[in-house]
Amino acid sequence: MTPAAPTAAIRQLAALARHGDLSTYAHQIQRLGGCERPIRMEGHRLDVHAATGEIVREVADRDLPAGQLLIRCNNRRATRCASCAEVYRKDTFHLVTAGLSGGKGIGPAVAQHPRVFATFTAPSFGPVHNRPGGGRCRCGRLHPDDDPALGTPLDPDRYDYRAAVLWNAHAGKLWGRFTTYLRQHLASRAGLSRSALRHCLKVSYAKVAEYQRRGAVHFHAVIRLDGPDGAEDAPPAWATTELLTDAIRWAAREAEAPGPVLDSRAYTFRFGDQLDIRRIRSADFAGSSELSSRAVAAYIAKYATKGAETAGTLDRPIRNPITDLIGSGVSDHARRMILTCWHLGALPELEDLRLRKWAHMLGFRGHFSTKSRAYSVTLGALRQERADHNEALTRERAAEAGHPLPDPDTVLVLSHWRFAGTGLTAAETWLATSRNSATSPEGEPTHG
Repeated sequence: MTPAAPTAAIRQLAALARHGDLSTYAHQIQRLGGCERPIRMEGHRLDVHAATGEIVREVADRDLPAGQLLIRCNNRRATRCASCAEVYRKDTFHLVTAGLSGGKGIGPAVAQHPRVFATFTAPSFGPVHNRPGGGRCRCGRLHPDDDPALGTPLDPDRYDYRAAVLWNAHAGKLWGRFTTYLRQHLASRAGLSRSALRHCLKVSYAKVAEYQRRGAVHFHAVIRLDGPDGAEDAPPAWATTELLTDAIRWAAREAEAPGPVLDSRAYTFRFGDQLDIRRIRSADFAGSSELSSRAVAAYIAKYATKGAETAGTLDRPIRNPITDLIGSGVSDHARRMILTCWHLGALPELEDLRLRKWAHMLGFRGHFSTKSRAYSVTLGALRQERADHNEALTRERAAEAGHPLPDPDTVLVLSHWRFAGTGLTAAETWLATSRNSATSPEGEPTHG
């Protein structure tokens, strides 16, 4: 059912109806596919025939129904734009699935390679409220699942906030050390040098970062063994799932990332004792300790659109911790982590960590989803596939309307666009809501 238009939207729509075609205006909004915070651009574009110099198409902001060019924000965070985050989630799902079962240019034989799903946690920075085994917390209470106390320190004054923030800031470096140790152990078990290992085995992975309720980052990763040429190349027979599992455990235990020295305390960061490794099967999940490819891909894709806001903080950078945190709904625990980031960020010796810039991320400054080069298709390739598909549709519709577009190989594109703001007007918001209630977002990732 189409929602009633608010008063402001009615006024804007009435003004537009007097000067233009509302259907073309609605179509421009519909092409955003439900984006909630589109980028508004002013400027123009000329398509010029390379041989003759003839202008074959001209697009100017003044001629567009909204008076500006509107493009999707492509924000991956579900809290900022649910529509664009859903596209990102689906792209991530296809990326991970391709590396587990094939597709998107990856052969199905990759499903036979040794691969596991591993979860790496952070160490303890002090006791927190939890539900061990679903039972009673050490504070004596039985916390319900939605209790905001979960993950917060039992004694905030004794909780090591400094180490927690620095752990997040060094988590990416620790992951890099882990992958180095993993290859080192695989080479040692095979009786090879690390340089010789590269000629017979490659370690591929796709991982995503997730915030625990206590605000500490941990990683979920698909880790796979390939031949030296990657996903299309079978690993040697001695490279088994059991060997991979053993190597992961050893590397997670031995890897460490050196941190700064503050107040005569030298910080060194390691993974926590909790390490979960499960074998991935191709078949559907049947309730064992093993997981199906689809279940793993769906799990990783879900967390690719989340951020630190799941730990009670903000989903945007902080400019001033005093004004930005007032009335923000940030939890007391997250507030203390943010302020710790802010205070540490003023120290010259920690300048390279850029803690003030990443205070809203509780110190974590890495990418939420990453993969090794040979794991599977890239997000860029998936976006290009979608862009090519949409371009083909545009040309098809133009031809059906009797206005065929010129061959792109014969056209020079001259454009100049400048940023003019973000977001939708009241009228555009109403049009987007009413149109998208009956249509799906244009340009969703292709399946298969």
